[in-house]
Amino acid sequence: MAFRIYTKTGDKGSTSLIGGTKVPKSHLRIESYGTVDELNSFVGLLGDQLAIASQNHPLLSEIQDRLFTIGASLACDPEKESKLKIPDLKEEDITALELEIDRMDDALPPMKSFILPGGHVAVSTAHVVRCVCRRAERACVRMQEEQEYVEPIVIRYINRLSDYFFQLSRYIAHQLNAPEIPWKPRI
Repeated sequence: MAFRIYTKTGDKGSTSLIGGTKVPKSHLRIESYGTVDELNSFVGLLGDQLAIASQNHPLLSEIQDRLFTIGASLACDPEKESKLKIPDLKEEDITALELEIDRMDDALPPMKSFILPGGHVAVSTAHVVRCVCRRAERACVRMQEEQEYVEPIVIRYINRLSDYFFQLSRYIAHQLNAPEIPWKPRI
């Protein structure tokens, strides 16, 4: 017999963390890993748009893998995590983002104003990804503030990841010869 996608166990508003602990679906831990899952979906969308535009950014699939790692970490009951085999982020993951940010920066003109999302659908999508990434970061920081355990490297990685997506938005515009739209405040 095949397994069904629905279990009906969440019909009353609760769900289980990895390890079996039941929590309400409104729990901050669920909000955090749900936002990371949303972020991962938008990264996939961005990758698809870049493929259509004949742009290859292989780091995106690695980022999606790391986001699954983060999601698993956030979805785990911290009191039971040591007994489970949950993959970990590594310092090298952050270093890889920093190296790529620096590489893209070397190819870009200096920024002279704030930049509005737009100019190409892939550029705008990269900005959406950046914003969802910042929301995931805020949720993880809120967990930390409310004494819900979150690995410190998770917050550092997500912080750097949002910087990466900002730089990627500029780099995509540069590669596609799409205009960067400077913000010109009303006077």
